[in-house]
Amino acid sequence: MFVVSGQERQFFHGASSCFKMLFLSGRVSMVAVIAIVLYFALAASGKDPNIEEEEAAGYNFIRATNKKSEENLNKATIADWNYASNITDINLEISLNVSAEVAQQDKETWEQVKQFDWKRFSCANLKRQFKFYSVIGNAALPEAEFKALKKHISDMESVYAKAKICDYNNKTNCDLALEPELTAILANSRDEKELKHVWVEWRKALSKCKADYIPYVTLSNQAAKLNNFSDNSELWLLNYEDDTFKDQVQTLWEQVKPLYLELHAYVRFKLREKYGDVVPEKGPIPAHLLGNMWAQTWNNIASFTLPYPDVVDYDITAEMLKQNFTATKIFEVAESFFKSINLTAMPDLFWQRSILEKPKDREIVCHASAWDFYDGKDFRIKMCTDVNYEDMNTAHHEMGHIEYFLQYRNQPTPYRNGANDGFHEAVGDLISLSFSSTKHLRKIGLITSKTDNNEQLLNNLYKIGLEKIAFLPFGYLIDLWRWDIFAGKTTPENYNCKWWELREKYQGLEPPVDRSEEDFDPAAKYHVVADVPYLRYFISFVIQFQFHKAVCEKAGEYEPNNPKKPLHECDIYQNTDAGNALKKMLQMGAAKPWPDAMEALTGQRTMDASGLLEYFKPLHTWLKQENTKNGVQVGWEKSKRVCVRTRQELESKDKAKESTE
Repeated sequence: MFVVSGQERQFFHGASSCFKMLFLSGRVSMVAVIAIVLYFALAASGKDPNIEEEEAAGYNFIRATNKKSEENLNKATIADWNYASNITDINLEISLNVSAEVAQQDKETWEQVKQFDWKRFSCANLKRQFKFYSVIGNAALPEAEFKALKKHISDMESVYAKAKICDYNNKTNCDLALEPELTAILANSRDEKELKHVWVEWRKALSKCKADYIPYVTLSNQAAKLNNFSDNSELWLLNYEDDTFKDQVQTLWEQVKPLYLELHAYVRFKLREKYGDVVPEKGPIPAHLLGNMWAQTWNNIASFTLPYPDVVDYDITAEMLKQNFTATKIFEVAESFFKSINLTAMPDLFWQRSILEKPKDREIVCHASAWDFYDGKDFRIKMCTDVNYEDMNTAHHEMGHIEYFLQYRNQPTPYRNGANDGFHEAVGDLISLSFSSTKHLRKIGLITSKTDNNEQLLNNLYKIGLEKIAFLPFGYLIDLWRWDIFAGKTTPENYNCKWWELREKYQGLEPPVDRSEEDFDPAAKYHVVADVPYLRYFISFVIQFQFHKAVCEKAGEYEPNNPKKPLHECDIYQNTDAGNALKKMLQMGAAKPWPDAMEALTGQRTMDASGLLEYFKPLHTWLKQENTKNGVQVGWEKSKRVCVRTRQELESKDKAKESTE
């Protein structure tokens, strides 16, 4: 008996022109018979029998290719996991060799795809899968160049993972890693000099990555051109399937910019109260003072910037510690949320094979990540979890990726992805928006008081804004910087200075010390050295609120213009109507262009920031009033920090300054 797999049912769903009879026969010999019959029938009807015959062959090709692709993806993912979870030279060599082997097979498939006139096929589903296989990214490179590119990326990742600096208060202790030591110092220290030390020394440790980054850019562009793109930025944007996508993203930024400017002005005012003249009254904010290595989120400075500091604050981390939370319990709580809205529980292998705490016996890449092993049953998270509220949110985010993997696992291989990269990032954060509501935290016992007052609610909304609003320009500018590098507009002689030009323009930040092109500050961010596009996070931080608004309306938790049901207090926990609507979108994977997936959940076909603005409306109103009351300038003047070609120039500048004082 011929068994129809879940993937194959998806392939043929609703597609009368997609060779259902060819497929359901399951007989190669029958394919030939039907092809002959079709040939004469189509010739009599005036249609091109050759293209129809080629389309029949194309289906068989895709079916075999999908199976082989799954096997290759599984093999490559295992090798990558083994290296990321145990950084050794042997594991690196294995990972590189497997990647090269898989890339060679992908290239052979790519060459075969070129032999089909697939753009003339009648079956949209088949054409779409051929389209995905017609672009293979870096695998298009010759084997030597492909291995070289992978080596440059792996070397940068290794530098990042192994980087350590000396303690500011104990110079003999030079074993401080990003996780957990440096992250904790930046989050908790209020010593400006210690914060500057950590900021500068971490970047010093990563500056050597520039030597790998330059050939990485060259080889990435070479791969893009082999895929018929002008440079790697075009290849990165392919996933969004729209030539106007950059303009759409710019429009989103313009929508949210006024809200960001008000938050920036208020935070600068509070930082100036804390640190004095270290913080310019009207200039950019020094980047080391915002509680995070990259100043991408500012939630760690909430303790002394809250709108209502005298109001009793919710200390979720303290409550978690009091309740003896562990890393495993954090993920069990996250899983319970997904299950409560009729989504899928984590498979047994998830709990057996995930790494949820930092091992003590080996170096690993601590950056939290979710992994699909492409066999339909093995899904894992790798995370150096600490017991705190921030990591609880991260756990929900990473499990959101796993849930997406689970929902589209029966799709054909090319469709086992998010509708676009931003969708994947948005799903977990969508759940976090409900999780972080005071209503939900009270339900699960992490807030013990019975009610909230307006001041507590605004404080909570402000803390969420320090993460969600503060991130927006950072999420946007990283790929703006890389697009210009790939396009040749920014050259290696200007990498670092261009970086700070964008950070000042969009974030209103400046470095705590002058910089030079001998520094390579972008490498301080994992995604830059790991070859991970970043625009997805900006998109995610906007559309998660668009999704949130949609599911909250379906759950009856949000009603526009009803002050008793504001968007920021919505919690979809235990609401299966919301979960089923979300599931419908998740199960689509990448089978349709992203506007179709967006429409399935929200009824809209475009990205829109109005959900985000609605969510933060009470905070935006308060910030404008507070900034006006304090006479604070909104926006910033040009930074007095400089970026020059060499460190020697900086030294000469400092000596000249000393001689005039």
